Amino acid sequence: MKQYSVVLLLAAGIFLLACSDKDPATDFASPVANADGPNLSAEQAALQIEDAYMRGIIQEISQDSYEGRGPGSRGDDMTRRYLAEQMAAIGLEPGAEGGKWNQAFELVGVNAKQPKELVFSGHDKSLVLKQWDQFIVGSGVQDERAELTNAEIVFVGYGIQAPEYDWDDYKGVDLKGKVLLMMNNDPDWDPELFGGQTRLWYGRWDYKYLSAAKQGAVGAIIIHTTPSAGYPFQVVQTSWTGVQFELPAGDEPRSQVKGWVTEDSARELVAMAGFDLDKLREQADNRDFVPVALGVHTSIEMDVEIERVQSGNVLGLIPGSDPELKDEVVIYTAHHDHLGIGTPNEEGDNIYNGAFDNATGVAQVMAIAKAIKALPEAPRRSVLVALVGAEEQGLLGSEYYAANPTFAPGKIAANLNYDGGNVWGHTHDVTYIGLGKSTIDEIVSMIADEQGRVVKPDQFSDKGYFYRSDQFSFAKIGVPAMYLDTGTDFIDRPPEWGREQQNHYTEVNYHQPSDEYDPNWNLEGMIDDALLGYWTGLAIANADNMPTWNPGDEFEAARIEALQQSAK
Repeated sequence: MKQYSVVLLLAAGIFLLACSDKDPATDFASPVANADGPNLSAEQAALQIEDAYMRGIIQEISQDSYEGRGPGSRGDDMTRRYLAEQMAAIGLEPGAEGGKWNQAFELVGVNAKQPKELVFSGHDKSLVLKQWDQFIVGSGVQDERAELTNAEIVFVGYGIQAPEYDWDDYKGVDLKGKVLLMMNNDPDWDPELFGGQTRLWYGRWDYKYLSAAKQGAVGAIIIHTTPSAGYPFQVVQTSWTGVQFELPAGDEPRSQVKGWVTEDSARELVAMAGFDLDKLREQADNRDFVPVALGVHTSIEMDVEIERVQSGNVLGLIPGSDPELKDEVVIYTAHHDHLGIGTPNEEGDNIYNGAFDNATGVAQVMAIAKAIKALPEAPRRSVLVALVGAEEQGLLGSEYYAANPTFAPGKIAANLNYDGGNVWGHTHDVTYIGLGKSTIDEIVSMIADEQGRVVKPDQFSDKGYFYRSDQFSFAKIGVPAMYLDTGTDFIDRPPEWGREQQNHYTEVNYHQPSDEYDPNWNLEGMIDDALLGYWTGLAIANADNMPTWNPGDEFEAARIEALQQSAK
């Protein structure tokens, strides 16, 4: 091992066995067996991570009375109050400034009155698309009016500028005042280019819209396909209608309009200009691609309701026990928000409860905090539990924390994030989103091995999960980060059963009113994953050295800068 030795793991209360005859289906309490003294105490503390405690939290914050925990809502306030009470009950200290539990931040709610139809014209033809079924469009500005007039549509491929890959879809073309039609995802046919099948930030919708705005475009429209988005169009419909929350605007570039169209609609649109969508996409898969002006225009006018609300990150602290290391911290995160009250489904249910996403993640982090607090002595480094808000709106709570951290970025040893949980039982494996990026890999692999499990990288890597949950906000300021997710190889189940369960959730329940608590959920696998995070966090908190990004990683430079700032 490079940084973590057996001695350091012992310091964390982990006694690594040379071999193990534990039954992985029944004995997941910890990687400790027949240990004495401090090791036994750490193992006993781990027993705080149990079904009833986590199930109680999940049931509580996902019930209808919390109204889906929409940012700035009554349910949001109820959630934050409840979680602060739970933190106090297990003995955490308030972790926000001024001795408060809540790190408050302002959100701007932007509710665009979407047109019922979107009309495109050109080449003596016209195309009329229907809102909801064929397009979803929102405001890109925090003003009471968003509009563009007779703006030309330009197909810009992936809309990516990535010098490190010698890739520029714009080629210096003047795109001011245009509406950019963009492919989702990023080039994926070469493992040496954009990570191959692994989606990078370049393939995410937030990058696309930012990229278009930097070009001076007045609008950006992403072509939706289920494979390229990682979810069906129904997720766009439910996630991009109603109030959209943002942090208050700064001086960053913004387009007037940002939207989505279905693949079939995009096909009709480019056909008006005499092009074939598949051929255009094929051209866009080459470095020499240049933007294609379609000679098709559109106008969009939307009144926009603007409201300002308060949300917050709930922060609970366990101060470190080492006088020299207590100003460094391990941060556990999970987002407490969901979508709130929205469009009713066919049964008339309009509460998006978010039981799986992300009451399960909150429950795991709270259970881990309860276990760490039960230790006879706190870890050497401090531990911060950050239950962040407004994640569903674009990682806003964690972004706010990253910009206003309670510990300097160079003092944050690591971020361990939970977004969703295993509600289907024990697995032979665990998914580690971020595997291969940092030295955290080594400790996770060793502890998982003691659990009798195999660590696997993102098993749905085409969905770009590293860039769509809160660990991304920490990584951008240089903090080595990981996201533990459900495995797919379930004990006593057929080989594809696990993938089928997760795909069914994405296709049917993700960002839908049907994401509700089910008393039949099997939380045994969730306990396994929480225990893995518990032992991993302890090892990091007790080690002499903090983790590092692997040489050449995309976030290495940010880490070096953060460490230099902390050393001043």
